[in-house]
Amino acid sequence: MATVAALALGATACGGSLSDSGSAGGDASGDSGAVKVGLVVPASGVYEPLGVDMTNGFQLYLNQHDNKLGGHEVDLVKADEGETPDTGVPAVQKVISQDKVSAVVGIVNSATALGVKEIVTQNKVPLIVANAGADDLADGSDYIWRSSFTNGSIGESLGKPVADAVKGGTVYVMAADYAAGHEYVAGFKKAFTAAGGKIAGEAYTPFGKTADWQPYLSKVQNSGAKAVYVFYAGAEAVNFVKQYKSFGLAGKLPLYAPGFLTEGGVLKAQGKAAKGVRTSLHYSNLLDTTENKTFVGAYTKAYDAPPTVYAVQAYDAAAVLDKALADADGTSGDAIAKALGGIGEIDSPRGTWKFDADHNPDEPYFLREVKEVDGGLGNVIIGNLE
Repeated sequence: MATVAALALGATACGGSLSDSGSAGGDASGDSGAVKVGLVVPASGVYEPLGVDMTNGFQLYLNQHDNKLGGHEVDLVKADEGETPDTGVPAVQKVISQDKVSAVVGIVNSATALGVKEIVTQNKVPLIVANAGADDLADGSDYIWRSSFTNGSIGESLGKPVADAVKGGTVYVMAADYAAGHEYVAGFKKAFTAAGGKIAGEAYTPFGKTADWQPYLSKVQNSGAKAVYVFYAGAEAVNFVKQYKSFGLAGKLPLYAPGFLTEGGVLKAQGKAAKGVRTSLHYSNLLDTTENKTFVGAYTKAYDAPPTVYAVQAYDAAAVLDKALADADGTSGDAIAKALGGIGEIDSPRGTWKFDADHNPDEPYFLREVKEVDGGLGNVIIGNLE
């Protein structure tokens, strides 16, 4: 399954629409100095809301820069990733072989991203992954870069803070039983146990099939745990948080999770049941910085909805290409790939970040808590995480 595939279930779109292909304008001929970029995100199926947010973020950056990246007019070619590698891999193949793009941006499904690694490498076309979070995706390959996150790193960022919070007490761990769930738990346990934490119990619930968490919550209640760490997203996140509240654990056992538990439309669907939930993520639209406030204002004005982390990841993918193309010796995929290694820091709504040696983002993480804010509920930043 996709590493973050479940995130789309229950999520809400932030406006706009996607088509199978299209152009952001400009002449793609070599004489013009234009550059073709493929944007491959879900334009149909259950993951479409993520695709809409990502398209909006990428397009906003283009709009703010006169449809140019690195001084080159952009010919943006869109393709529908769909729900699985069966549709996502051919979509990437198309924009490379038929549309002759110099770079590809997007990809929600980690299985799709893993499935196109050899394709982009053989064709010397860099892929900027703007969502898929599988831990072993980016490994220093010249043609694979990621502007989003890795599953394990988000889980790991919560390990020590939770160990400090329970002060010698134990924590119960629970997650959906698929690759992403295990990676988020593994990252958390690594840092949590290194900080002296102890696990009270562990459970993996059938992915996409669990509707009743009461048997699992009963085990949590009887475990003696002082807190709970989970990974759920999309529809499962909505149902879990509501049942955690109705079972009577909210307010008694602090609930921690990667930020997708309460991100975007999921939080709206959870309502007040989510109050007090604490999460880690590399972005919140309530981040109190000038850069983020400017971004949130521009995004909200353009799409009549606040941005999500998915929008920021795609916005930053555009910023990455902007810097690389400004320094590249031409607009070929190989030239862009070589330039990516020297772009340095990226100034982002999430804060300044850069690529690490494996081409994953070395980025800040924030401890967020769901609180009432003007206009409803929000993920309020209450601390910085390593």
